[in-house]
This record gives sequence, C-alpha cells and structure tokens, in this order.
Amino acid sequence: MPNSFKSSDREFSHVSRGQAIERFKQDRFDFLIVGGGITGAAVARDAARRGLRVALVDKHDFAFGTSSRSSKLIHGGLRYLENFELALVFEALSERSLLLKTAPHMVRPLPFFWPVYDTDAKGMGLLSAGLWLYDLLSLFRTPGWHRRLNRQQILKELPQLSAEGLRGGFKYFDASMWDDAMVPEILRSAKEAGAFCANYVEAISPLWDKSSKRIVGFKVRDTLAEDSREVSSTFDLRAEQVIICAGPWTDQVGELLSPDWSPHLLPSRGVHLVFDAKRFSVPGAMVMSHPKDGRISFVIPRPDFGAGVTIVGTTDGPSPKNPEDVSGEDSDQAYLFELLARYFPRLRLGREDLVSTYVGVRPLVKPGQTGVSLQKVSREHHIDLGPGQVVWVAGGKYTTHRKMAEEIVEFSLKHAGALNLASGNWTPAHTEAPMNPNGTKARTDLARSAADARGLTVPEKLWDRYGAEALEIMEIEAVHPGSLIAEGFPCLESQLRFGIRRLMVMRLEDFYFRRQSLFLAVKDHGLSWADQLGQVWGEELHQSDAQVKAEIAHLKGTIQRRAKTG
Repeated sequence: MPNSFKSSDREFSHVSRGQAIERFKQDRFDFLIVGGGITGAAVARDAARRGLRVALVDKHDFAFGTSSRSSKLIHGGLRYLENFELALVFEALSERSLLLKTAPHMVRPLPFFWPVYDTDAKGMGLLSAGLWLYDLLSLFRTPGWHRRLNRQQILKELPQLSAEGLRGGFKYFDASMWDDAMVPEILRSAKEAGAFCANYVEAISPLWDKSSKRIVGFKVRDTLAEDSREVSSTFDLRAEQVIICAGPWTDQVGELLSPDWSPHLLPSRGVHLVFDAKRFSVPGAMVMSHPKDGRISFVIPRPDFGAGVTIVGTTDGPSPKNPEDVSGEDSDQAYLFELLARYFPRLRLGREDLVSTYVGVRPLVKPGQTGVSLQKVSREHHIDLGPGQVVWVAGGKYTTHRKMAEEIVEFSLKHAGALNLASGNWTPAHTEAPMNPNGTKARTDLARSAADARGLTVPEKLWDRYGAEALEIMEIEAVHPGSLIAEGFPCLESQLRFGIRRLMVMRLEDFYFRRQSLFLAVKDHGLSWADQLGQVWGEELHQSDAQVKAEIAHLKGTIQRRAKTG
C-alpha cells in the first residue's frame, strides 16, 4: 500500500498514552487542558498548532459525556434565528461548510423536511422567510437551497406522514456527523502537532503557586494504573495556564478550585430514542414541533450506524448536579412518543420498537435572568477567568468547536502573556486544514484506485467511515482474519484493532460506545460479541486471561447500566 495511505505516522494508542503520562511527570507545559470532549480536543489542536506545549487529560474516555450523546448533527441552528442569534447561525453555517469539505468521512450532507400543519404556530410564510435567511447566511455554501413543497409533494417524500391538517412544508439541508469519533480524530491531529493527550487521567486537586496566587497545574491520577503496584498512579502535572473544558462537569471541577465557587451552569437533559431503520425509515431528517410547547425535535436517519437506525430527539429537562447520575425519565420518552404519534400515527411506534436510548447533558450557561426555559437558554459559549487565574469555558455548539477553540486559546494567551511560556515564539493557528488528511475525498479516491489496482474489495461502509484508512483496516484483516459476522459492521475485529492502534481505545467500552455505534445500533447492544472482541482487545493490549475476563465483565456491567438509564 502506498505510504500516503498508511497511518503509521498517525499512531494514537496505549503507546502514545504511556509516553504522554511520562511527559506529564517530567515536563512543565504551557497549557494544561482538563476535559477531553469536543471543546478540549479542539483547544488542544489549536494550541499545539501554534507551537505551544500542550497537555490534555480526561477522567474518563475522550467524548465520554456530551460529545458522544448529541443529536449527531452539524447544523447552522435554524431554530436559533427565532432568538435572533444571527451571528451564531452565520458562524455555524461557515463551519458546516468547512467540515463538509475537510472531513467528509465524518460529516455528510443531510436533507431535512419540515412539514407544516394548520395548528402549527409557525406558518408557511414565516418558515419561508426563515429558510431564505438561513440560506443567505450560508453565503451560498450550502449542500442545496431550500425548496417549498406542497401537500402532495411532501407526502410523496414522506408517505407515512399524517395527512390530516397538512398544508405543505419545506426541504432544506444541513449535515450529520460522527460526534464521538470526531473527538479522537481531532486529538490525533493535536498529537501530531506536539500535544500530549491521555484518557483515564483524573484531575484531583489544583496546584497553587503561593507567590503568584495562581493555579499552576493539577495533581492527577492515572485511573488505569491505580491498581498496579509497579507504577505510581498519582503525580503532579504542571503548566503555566490551566484551561477547564469540562462541559457539564464544569461546576464540579470549579468546586475543586475554590470552596466559594458558585454554579455557572443550567445543565439540560436531552434524551434520544433509537429505532431499527427497518421498522421506521425516512429519506432524510425531519423537523417535528410539539403542540404543547412548540419545541423542536428531529427524526434523523443513520444508515451508517450498523445495519441502519433512525434517531428521534431530543428533549430538554433539568439535569442532576453530577452528570454521571443523569438518566432518561419516562416523561422524556412519553414526550417523544407523543410527537411520533402526531406525525406518524399509522406506524404505531411503541417502546417495544426501541433498539436503544441515550441521554446526554448540555452544559448550558446560566442566563442573567431567572425563569428562562431551557430551550430558550442561549447555545453561545462563555469564557472566563476563575480562581487562581484558571480559564474556564462552558456552553457552545459542536458545529462551532473550531472557532470556539480559537477564542479560548486567544483568551488564554492574553491572560498568560506575562508568564514564562515555554514556547515563546508561538504562531497564529491554522486549523482550517483537515483533521485527518486520509479522510478527505482526494485521499480516499486515491486509495480506492490503489485498492482496484490490487484487486482488493473494500466494504463501502469502511470507505465511508474511515476514508483512505479503510485500506489499513483491510491490511489488518489480512494479517488477523476475523471470524465474527456482524451485520452492518464489516471486519469488526479489525476495526477494533485499528481503534486500539490509532484512536486510543483503552477499554472495550470505548469501542462499543464511542468509536463505533455498537451500543446504539444493535438490539442486544453487541453483548453477543463481547467475548470474541474481548479476546482481540486482550491480544492487542497484551492482557492476561484474567484481565480479559475482568474487562468483558466490566463491559457487560456498563452496557446493562446504560441500557437502564439511557
């Protein structure tokens, strides 16, 4: 295989994690980023590409929280026009265009349908004006212009849609994404630029410099090594500037900084329902408006998730203080089933049709006034200084993660300007480049030609998901031919090996929940494959039989808990 298609220079694994931890113990960094979701990952990439020395840690796996439990959409935020957040929509549409171009293996155009009924608060005229503004704000960089549909046209597109009171509707475009898989891709890019990143490293307590009254790092714990007698699991990680990108855990980390920390978040619980596409299929995403509160939810087809699923969500509800205690309530599911019964009454969808559910917590920033409903709280992000001159950030949209990271780094440099940054000759960021060059269309087309020349058949799902790196998975398959037959997941054992070698899969749950869609897309959440995949995990990470057995048990316990709570 030509060198341009290999990932050997893009290693991001247990090896690089171990190297990062050794550097954490020895070096002093410019930035220490606490939190490995989309915001922390984007900040690490931006800062590293400026030439800054960057460390990033996360208590769990990368994208463990909100970043793997979104609606999995890249969009301008059409509904934000109602709140007159024009700047946010414009920025998001610009970023949508860039992601469609630079990460086609992660972000794909998706048509949306918006049916309009007699009883809807927003009529055809108002929606038409909003969609014209939406297209204009995109500056013509859209997968397709919106189109007005009459009653017959939208029923032809969505034949299962309720016809009662239907006036017509619209078709417009946004995009879908692999949210959880994008985070390690960005971190892999950050690592190539010089950042040191490690999952399963918990920030325990801040390190204070008494003379400057600044926080200059954190005492951290390597949770994967804490049971080992050979390695000290707790150590000091020092940096000139600490940046908290903890998402819904922001207030919890803030309480570590100071007992006087006052909560800054108004976290929102969002629940999604997942159906088998064979039971509930749509040709594109669809917008649904609840008659009780006018809130918008989506129907989102994901044929790329296993054999194909349809996701419905999301809700807005209060979240517990600890995001790990969040669970989907019966009322959340009832709310979404009410919507489905209104729009698709003939399907008679019920809880027995669910493949899975999931729930996430949005780290929304508290508004200045009280009594604001969660759906009205702005999705704009907030950057500020906390105790010990720590920079903290909350809120924001997945779509605008790159621009948000740029602002965070600029803010941090401004407030660390007088410090002794190890990389004094840092340069402006250049993050418009693809996060993974092997995911671009040009590289993928070259890889396809190389595969054809060799007479090699590569499953289309691998091209779609991995771009040119699908060839590396086939090379792994040639060396370690897998016997597991998993519908919708070709070469699954080789995908796991690739995830361990290139995407820092440290635990089986990382693969099941965040590098692939096993938990979401399979009725038994992939439990029937656990023993076989556990053996592959053990072989790749050189684990004993006892360790493999314990890891499989841990995975099964995690799946059972998540299946109960969403």
